Amino acid sequence: MSIYFDNAATSNPKPPAVVEAVAGALTRFNANPGRSGHRLALEAGRVVLDARQRLKELLGAEDATGVIFTLNCTDALNLAIKGSLRYGDHVITTMLEHNSVLRPLNELAQRGRISLTTIPPRDNGFIDPGDIAAAIRANTRLIVVTHASNVTGAIQPVAAIGQVARENGVRYLIDGAQALGGLPVNVQALRCDLYAFPGHKSLLGPQGTGGLYIRPGIELYTLREGGTGTGSDSVLQPRELPERYESGTVNLPGIAGLGAGCEYVSGHLSAIMSHERELTAALYEGLSQMEGVEIYSPAEEAARAGIVSFNLGDFSSSQVADALAQEDIAVRGGLHCAPGAHRVLGTLRRGAVRASVGHANTFEEVEQLLRTLREISVAYRPTS
Repeated sequence: MSIYFDNAATSNPKPPAVVEAVAGALTRFNANPGRSGHRLALEAGRVVLDARQRLKELLGAEDATGVIFTLNCTDALNLAIKGSLRYGDHVITTMLEHNSVLRPLNELAQRGRISLTTIPPRDNGFIDPGDIAAAIRANTRLIVVTHASNVTGAIQPVAAIGQVARENGVRYLIDGAQALGGLPVNVQALRCDLYAFPGHKSLLGPQGTGGLYIRPGIELYTLREGGTGTGSDSVLQPRELPERYESGTVNLPGIAGLGAGCEYVSGHLSAIMSHERELTAALYEGLSQMEGVEIYSPAEEAARAGIVSFNLGDFSSSQVADALAQEDIAVRGGLHCAPGAHRVLGTLRRGAVRASVGHANTFEEVEQLLRTLREISVAYRPTS
């Protein structure tokens, strides 16, 4: 695609340093980190430690050992959710969540292992922390909230919800899939116990990478056990972090690329956030001036991540996305794996067109997208 506005799914393009780091892990120090004492293994280990430290700094975490590498954000969410819950626990989540949250929770609820309360947003598209507080029961074990909606980009009041959770002694998990690397994040200020994130979105790393922040003192049941390179004389999983949650050989090429992505983001975070905010504002403003466009993202710049979702006339979202693809413009139509959000928006049948900006997008590309949408509205007619 010559113009790419699907960064909420996977950021593109990756910085050259990320590509070089992945290649380097496969050519210069292709060995198992933490398993041997030879030079290659030690060098590989240093790469993993460096990436963990960079993530610790981006998260504002207390200790780098509390940053756990996972297969992706979905894997991190599964570990945080299933590792927290016991039979009979009550969980509070929201209708804005991705299926990476909704499916694990509803699977546990369907099996009769937990009870689940799903909070709808208010009419403004945001969760009211008071609604979370009102739903807390004596057996409430976990609150799970998205930092920013992957459908509308609406940034939720995660710090205020964190205060509610802390005051009531309830464990708090944030899904940071659309936040870390594109929004300022400080897990201590957010008062969260767990923060899940992908490597391949705003952190600009490779696919198949992600992680979970675990607050000191929080313990999770493990989802998998196995070799860790430490305590090999015991048949039991070690309790020390990060080894407790990182069984088996880690994704060294992916982690090397993720570390390089974190380094790039750390050095340009303010500029990236400003650029993406301005691009999103230009896109929102242009769409708002087009006849027949319904926008679902918040109007206020500070209240949204780099996402603008909309529909055009009577077209389905898939029709618009396909028409744009024919013009070499990549967006995403459909339900975005978040059916609850689309129920709230009233778009469960037609979905929505999601345009998500990234660090490499330009204002000229935004203008081209808007021009092409105007052409589509004239040249195409929806089929019945």
